[in-house]
Amino acid sequence: MAYLSTMSKLYTFNFHQSSKGGILLSSEQKVWSLSDRWNRENGYRQVLSIAFPLVLSMGSVAIMLFVDRMFLTWHSAEAVAASMPAGMLNFALMTLFMGTAGYTSTFVAQYHGAGRHDRIGPTVWQGIYIAMIGGAALLALVPFAGIFFRFIGHDVAIRENEIVYFRLLCFGAMPFVASAAVAGFFSGRGRAWPVMWVNVLATSINALMDYVLIFGHWGFPELGIKGAAIATVISSSVGFIVYLALLSRRADNTQYRTISGWRFDQALFRRLVRFGLPNGLQFFIDMIGFTVFILFMGRLGTVPLAAINIAMNINILAFLPMIGVGIAISVLVGQSLGRDRPDLAERSVYAGAHICFIYMATAAALYWFVPGVFLSIFSAQADAESFDEIRPIAIAALRFVAVFSLFDTLNIVFSSALKGAGDTRYIMFMALLVSVVGLVIPSYVAMVLLDADIAVGWGILTVYIIVLGFAFLFRYLGGQWKTMRVIEESAPTSTEAPLEQAEVD
Repeated sequence: MAYLSTMSKLYTFNFHQSSKGGILLSSEQKVWSLSDRWNRENGYRQVLSIAFPLVLSMGSVAIMLFVDRMFLTWHSAEAVAASMPAGMLNFALMTLFMGTAGYTSTFVAQYHGAGRHDRIGPTVWQGIYIAMIGGAALLALVPFAGIFFRFIGHDVAIRENEIVYFRLLCFGAMPFVASAAVAGFFSGRGRAWPVMWVNVLATSINALMDYVLIFGHWGFPELGIKGAAIATVISSSVGFIVYLALLSRRADNTQYRTISGWRFDQALFRRLVRFGLPNGLQFFIDMIGFTVFILFMGRLGTVPLAAINIAMNINILAFLPMIGVGIAISVLVGQSLGRDRPDLAERSVYAGAHICFIYMATAAALYWFVPGVFLSIFSAQADAESFDEIRPIAIAALRFVAVFSLFDTLNIVFSSALKGAGDTRYIMFMALLVSVVGLVIPSYVAMVLLDADIAVGWGILTVYIIVLGFAFLFRYLGGQWKTMRVIEESAPTSTEAPLEQAEVD
């Protein structure tokens, strides 16, 4: 109820500054019409103009993961059960570097807002160098995969699949992380369409290679989960190559130094690490905490773990597209603060909050009332007898997903706003605190020490997401973010230029 009350206030009231600089709610503020909210600067239209291609982009990533799990479900229960723990562990390790390298988007947004275009290209290259370090680090972990998964103690058939999947995914870490750095060049300037098209291309290649390599079509051997990993590595590599080609355009090099700014810049590199590393650590902490949760839940057996993986894979269809709205919020906050216009930054945050809530509430209703629609896709080619055991557990899991999806709105919107300003350290520390105290420890006690059932585990996860969402909301309402900047102080070249609607390629 507290959440619904908060969201109602975001719709009904406008925030304003008190004489002491605090944030107050007032019903006497001007009530904007829907048309005004749509057309005004940093209103719904501008948020959506940036968010829409990013939503499609993240939607394509969601489809890629969905197709992976769907094909693996058709292949075997062991393969789909192994894909989530191994895939999440690999992704969790990558997020440490991806969150750091991908923070180029905030730097680009603030430099763009301040009119300092010559700093944009060099920033992107510092992100690529971080990706190189991350790729080397992931490859160094390949020999230790067997030790780790044997320690976790899953069934032998699942464990062997986990080891193979994790090792192969590590070879795709560098291009995947580097793509996040280069994507910041486009999204940070509000030009998100190239990001969408690259992700659509990578998703299409991944789906095609999944079909060919998992099942052994067109003369290729049947590789199962190994084929899924190879497809992912190929698609991420192709995506990075395309990004490099786009980065090499002469006009962009002239204006933003996308090629001539390739040199290592120690001061800029340190600044990107200073603000980006806490962002990467926050992603890492979130993913590690969630991975540990899944690993603990995996002790319940193959069928419950397969059901959990299917439910979370369905949730990706709602969650990942809204990350696109979150990126749009970060971009507009960064651009507005680069212009010293926190009022416009604030406006974009609430416009994004409204959009996110409507979408997530719709998804939650579908998960709650018609879960069978989503499960039918997984059951289509799966063994009927095996899937009959999975189905009731997956339906119960989707009901929990429906509840915490609503609260993920707070998480996405307000953490994105804080990141756009540079308040990454608070986000990191809060993620660490809530993850350890609210997720990892309770999950260990419940699932390992007390042998609790699956409903207890999902309840713990739901509470964790609620607490984290409100922690970010209250930090945002405190208003400290309005005075933060990630870029160094310097006289901007065109601070008086208005921030127009997002550029469109």
